[in-house]
Amino acid sequence: MRVKDFDYRELRERIADGYTLRQFTDFYSQPVPKHDAFQRAFVRLTPETLNVVNDMLVQLAVALGLEDGKKLRVDTTVVETDIHHPTDNTLIWDAVRVVTRLIGRLAELLERRRIKGFRDRTRSARRRMYEIQRMTTAQRRDHLIGKYRELIGIAQEVVEGARLALEKTRKARGKDIITDIAIGELRKEIEHYCGLADRVIDQARRRVLGGEQVPNAEKVYSIFEPHTDLIKRGKVRTPVEFGHKIFLAESAVGLITQYHVLKGNPSDESHVGPSLERHKQSFGRAPELYGSDRGFFSEENVTLCEQSGVKTVCLPQRGGAKTPEREAFEKSRDFKKGQRFRAGIEGRISVLFRGRGMKRCRAEGLERFELFVGAAVLTNNLMKIADLLIKRSARKRRAA
Repeated sequence: MRVKDFDYRELRERIADGYTLRQFTDFYSQPVPKHDAFQRAFVRLTPETLNVVNDMLVQLAVALGLEDGKKLRVDTTVVETDIHHPTDNTLIWDAVRVVTRLIGRLAELLERRRIKGFRDRTRSARRRMYEIQRMTTAQRRDHLIGKYRELIGIAQEVVEGARLALEKTRKARGKDIITDIAIGELRKEIEHYCGLADRVIDQARRRVLGGEQVPNAEKVYSIFEPHTDLIKRGKVRTPVEFGHKIFLAESAVGLITQYHVLKGNPSDESHVGPSLERHKQSFGRAPELYGSDRGFFSEENVTLCEQSGVKTVCLPQRGGAKTPEREAFEKSRDFKKGQRFRAGIEGRISVLFRGRGMKRCRAEGLERFELFVGAAVLTNNLMKIADLLIKRSARKRRAA
């Protein structure tokens, strides 16, 4: 999937058409016998496991003489989560329709036409949501708060009705054990979305009715991907992005030696020290050249790089008057050469986005998001190592 940037539908068709792919999937779908020597390989894949595998791959490149770790360039980017643009009214509508749908499934599993005490308010909620969406500026001044009060009231009624339905069906059982298990899982899912609905309702009440500035850390941007962060990076074309900020560090040959899915929107300058320490752990020494954009600059980071043994510190100064020494250094040949090297990571990010499908994660949940990013990085490194080995073999043949 990551090499060819297939979606699941195309991947399914390729497996159905390809004999080799069918053999591969058939082999790995077989149950692993107990006490098998290979059973250790069939463990649950976690983001931490994928990170360790990527570190091992980098060490393999060092052992093969493909990587020396003399140069390092770093940058951050944003990988989007699979959500629509969040507004208070659409988030409330999402909560109403999802909770109502799940209560309907619960009634089906219990073989009832409906659960007494729960009222379907999706039509009313949809109508209020669309009325808010289509309001003009003048209408918003006069009618926005009233419509939001109606929408919030409907959402509260749905959530309270759902919790009442769970209480009334607490002792109800399905027709068999499998149905009972399904009912138990569905009840957990209803409770989960009711909790998110409470947060969305509280958020709308505070922001719209109370005029309060809710901190970003307390906001919910999607009830389907509640881990989503709001990222502002000062980009003109995309002033606001929804997803997670990703830190990437790349070597001179194009291997991504470090990657991290970050929480929130931390400042870029906070990553210089940890990235240097991680590089020392991987290669036993600091890089000779450390390059980044001006977002990573601070006087402390420049001093830290110099003390760590970095010979050329390519961190452009961000704002403020430059000293004559600083201005002369940024005009020097070594600094300009380092900045040209740094620009290469922008191309690597483009490869990950366009070639490996890392621009938008369609997997659900934070753990799968981290696995998605790790798989794209691992695929990049595998293909880069293969390319370097092919080129080295071709040079040897020409020399012979």
